[in-house]
Amino acid sequence: MILSLDDDDRALLDGGHGPGAKAAMELLLRYARVVDAESFVPIASAHIDGCLYHGPSGLDFVNRFRALGARVRVPTTMNVAAVDVTQPPLHRGDPALIAEQSDLTAGYVALGCMPTLTCAPYQRIIRPRFGEQVAWAESNAIVFANSVLGARTDRYGDFADLCAALTGRVPRSGLHLDARRIPRLSLHMSTIASAGLPRDLYFATVGYVTGTRAGSLVPVLSGLPADTTEDDLKALGAAAASSGSVALFHATGITPEAPSPNALAALDLPTLRVDATELHAAFARLCPVAPRDPVAAVCLGTPHFSWREFQDLAACIRDAGGPARVPVFVSTAREIAEAVRADAMAASFDAFGVTLVVDTCTYLAPVAPDAPGVILTNSAKWAHYGPGNLGRRAGLLDMARCITSAVAGVVVSS
Repeated sequence: MILSLDDDDRALLDGGHGPGAKAAMELLLRYARVVDAESFVPIASAHIDGCLYHGPSGLDFVNRFRALGARVRVPTTMNVAAVDVTQPPLHRGDPALIAEQSDLTAGYVALGCMPTLTCAPYQRIIRPRFGEQVAWAESNAIVFANSVLGARTDRYGDFADLCAALTGRVPRSGLHLDARRIPRLSLHMSTIASAGLPRDLYFATVGYVTGTRAGSLVPVLSGLPADTTEDDLKALGAAAASSGSVALFHATGITPEAPSPNALAALDLPTLRVDATELHAAFARLCPVAPRDPVAAVCLGTPHFSWREFQDLAACIRDAGGPARVPVFVSTAREIAEAVRADAMAASFDAFGVTLVVDTCTYLAPVAPDAPGVILTNSAKWAHYGPGNLGRRAGLLDMARCITSAVAGVVVSS
């Protein structure tokens, strides 16, 4: 396919917007040829994942563009960091990482990125409009933007995300295209009543099975409750992007691009039924623990907690009957953490033993104490990645049971 360039593309490649934008556009030009794009598309925003420190190459890359005087050309948010640099005592890993991450964060800020350091910018900071073209990285942010908001982003990773931000352009390919957003698989889910799972476990396991079944396909889900919330869809999408590589799903009657029943029938898609047995099998896989197993910590907030989730947590704590015997960590964005600390619920969190973690996610950053026992979470994404990243046992439970187990110091029966 012949790649067509417009005047904006040529101006970037000719250096009309500076050497930094020129270098970024040259990289995107190579990217476009690899994905066989026919043109570029302007974007309204970017969300950067390369700001998470993995090694010196990331810092070298951002410093190259700093030396060229580059600046982002669209509003650009930053994903989580490798450590919460605002609370160094929480970090239980290599002390050098704090300085390395601080340098990397400063590099992106120098390019004009907003130091949001959250995996869920859509909750308060920036919400793309329906149909808006964006370049977002971070798997849960990608699937939320595409599925829940109806914005359009392909799966962008480190370095390509920054190039998109510095140029305001991306190849017209992947999920930027109408044809790639059509569902290719229909999944009929067991209803929440039939599944017999607590609400948060239902959406976690539905998402996990969706990723396992769909892989990289675009699925359409039916059977979800009519009162499904954004937090429910956030958990579902994060799980689907962890067990599979789902970047877009549709949910009939819920998400904005979901086909109508008649349109779905006309597509004549391969159809799979997911019953309660399959959801419970996913739960068992993510929760290899038994009642009375010792608990080392509870980690919530993957993806980052919303304000509503903090309200739900406060209700769980009121019903728990005592302070936690083990640490309870909750990850969230800075803006939401500030609002929580200013609210009356902060006192109950402090009394219970909740520690707010910002700028990172606890399945990445080792904050839980090196104590015997399982780390409990209500996040399928945490339960999927945490053991491999941290070398710790993890167990998926609903939030209420996580909290009562924190009080008991052992896994409590349902």
